[in-house]
Order: sequence, then C-alpha cells, then structure tokens
Amino acid sequence: MRPRVVIVGAGFGGLRAARALRDAPAEVVLLDRHNYHLFQPLLYQVATAGLEPSQIAQPVRAILRGQANLTFRMTEVDGIDRLGRIVKTSSGPLSYDFLILASGSVTNFLGLPGVAQDGFSLKDLNEAVAIRNHVLRCFEAAAHEGSAERRSQLLAFAVAGGGPTGVEMAGALVELRRVLLARDYPGLDAREVRVILLEASDRLLPAMPRRLAAAGADRLVRKGVEVRLGAVVESYSDEVIRLRSGEQIPAASLIWAAGAHASTLASDLAAAPGPQGRVPVLPTLRLPDSPEVFVIGDAAYLEAAGRGLPMMAPVAMQMAETAAENIRRALAGKEPIPFRYRDPGSLATIGRNAAVAFIRGISFTGFPAWVVWLVVHLIQLIGFRNRLLVLINWAWDYFLYDRAVRLITPD
Repeated sequence: MRPRVVIVGAGFGGLRAARALRDAPAEVVLLDRHNYHLFQPLLYQVATAGLEPSQIAQPVRAILRGQANLTFRMTEVDGIDRLGRIVKTSSGPLSYDFLILASGSVTNFLGLPGVAQDGFSLKDLNEAVAIRNHVLRCFEAAAHEGSAERRSQLLAFAVAGGGPTGVEMAGALVELRRVLLARDYPGLDAREVRVILLEASDRLLPAMPRRLAAAGADRLVRKGVEVRLGAVVESYSDEVIRLRSGEQIPAASLIWAAGAHASTLASDLAAAPGPQGRVPVLPTLRLPDSPEVFVIGDAAYLEAAGRGLPMMAPVAMQMAETAAENIRRALAGKEPIPFRYRDPGSLATIGRNAAVAFIRGISFTGFPAWVVWLVVHLIQLIGFRNRLLVLINWAWDYFLYDRAVRLITPD
C-alpha cells in the first residue's frame, strides 16, 4: 500500500504542493472547504465591480484533472491528531503518513470594537461580492438622499491598511468613483465622494523601499485618495470610525486590510504559536516534534535575515516545492533540504496607468510598472478561459472607461 500524503488547503501553497507530488510514489489527498482555487490578488477587482467572481476562481478538480495519484475532497477540517496521524474532517477521519498544512490565514481585526461586526474584510469571494453590493447600494442610496450630511457619510469609503491590498483597494475605489459618477449617477457631486486610506504607521507598502512607497502614496493622493498616515483605528460603530487621536470619521464603509492571522487550525497545531498565530517550523518546514508534518505558506513562521518571511503567495508556492521535495526524499530514505526563499520582488497597482514595482533591486513606477503588473497577474491566473475573460474585462475598462460588473446581487 502506497503512503498517503494529505494536503490541507487548495490555496497557492496547497495547490503547488499537490502538483509537485504528481509523480511521487504516494497517494495524494487534497482537502479544502471550497471546490475551487481562488486567485486572491484580484479579489479587490471583484469588490470594485471590475471582474466576475468566476473569473478569478477555477475548480480544483479541473486544475488537477489527469493527476492519477491525486484525490480531492471538499470537506471542512476540524482538527489534527498528530499522535494518531489523523485529520479530522466533517466527512470523517482521514489517516496520513505525511501531512502538508497549507491552511492559509484569516483577517485579523485586532479585537477592535465593532470592526469585525460592521466592517468588511477581503479574504474570499463572498466577502468581495458583499463589498461590491454594499458600495453600489451606497451610491444608490446617496442618489436620492436629501440630507447633505447623510449623503456625505454614504459616499465616504474608508480602507484600513497600507499594504498592497489596501493600496490597490483604495486605488480601485477612486477609479470606480470616476466610472460610476460619469455613467450612472450624473446627479451626484464628485467632491462628495471620499476614498480614505488609513495606515497606522508612518508609511505605505512596508515591503518596498521608502522612496517607492512615497511615490505610491503621492500617486494615490493625485488620484484623489485621502492618505492618512499614523491613523490608528480604535473602533467602528454607527458608521463612524474612531481614531486613537480622538478624530471621528463618518463613513458608511470600512474595508479592513490591516492585518492577517494564521488560521485557527494552524494556531492550534503549535504549542507556542509565533507572530500572527503562525506555526514555527524548522528550516526543512517540518514541525520540530512531528517530522511527518510540514507547514507552509501563511500558516508557517520561518525567519530569513532575522525577519519572519512575509505572508505572500510567492513564499507559499516556494515552500510547497520544498515540502514536496522533502517528502520525496523521505520516501527515498534521503536527508531533507532546507528552505531557501528567492524574493521575486513586489508589485502594487494604484489604478489606471499607475503602479509601483521593486524587482531584483530595481525600482520603477508609473505606466511601465502598471504593464508589468498586468502581465504578471495574467500569467499567474490559472486557466486560459480565465486569462482571456480577465484580459477582455481589463481592455473594456481601459478603452471604454466602464466597469463591466455593476450589479447588486443577493449577498
């Protein structure tokens, strides 16, 4: 009987690990609560009416069709019994010889009052569609609102978090303002629509050089985003954001992109969780006391150059390759190899014709960076159909100044 490798999570890391084990002398079982792989970097475009949900998701069974040694199960993972080598799922227990935990991360609301209850996060398709519906409803309500004060509150869209997700979301919202006002709501005054980006630290895009981060902030401001640095959110209720400084910002929308936390499953696996609830792993990506268990991606905590590796897709995919190789080596009776991260660089788009990029020590901004961003994201999308549809939507938006998915659908 062949050994069984169970992979928990069909995100960037889990999917790459499953593919990397396609020729391994083992049975591979991939588990996920959804039946699709989600391209999370473009979720914000679903949230701002640029893309359909189906254009950034692909069925797992279709992606891995033809991989003879793989089985996919759509199920909820409830826990892991390391002593018994059992994964507990909603469809029953599943034994394993090797386990790859690629369970990803969830939004970290930092325990702030009202933020989780009344704000929005952006981690899955349902949340992206909920944001799109909410933003469009705000415009609909504002179009016939008689009170200037209430209309101003409806048209204030705040984004908390100055990382790539927050920056791209703010840039997309300000572009959406231009499209909606011109085509659908000519009666609304553009000066009443505010897009506010709140960042607790003194800079945006912390993974990029300061000069590049400053250029990104400047471009956002020129596009009409109110960039507020040193703005620490303390609570959100009654459609009012309260900052630590005492300032209050009336806003019917707060999109939270200010932090992530390893999944509960990962946190429960570690005797002493690392930062953000991540699981400390050995350089080989194994658990110190369970060599048959590998943890990768957002769930894993591993330092390089004295700092924890970022919770980003490139890290997850590279870790997946190493974990798969170490399982192959274990099956062959060989010693494992340590993980070595190769930084592919950082990209963030700031709207039409604008982006910032830092690749292999080279910084560039504006239109060239924007083109690189487009190409990289098209290449990384899974499936020719999705690439084609996303390209058509981007072209439609670029040449006709129109968002294709301005729909309010059931949440």
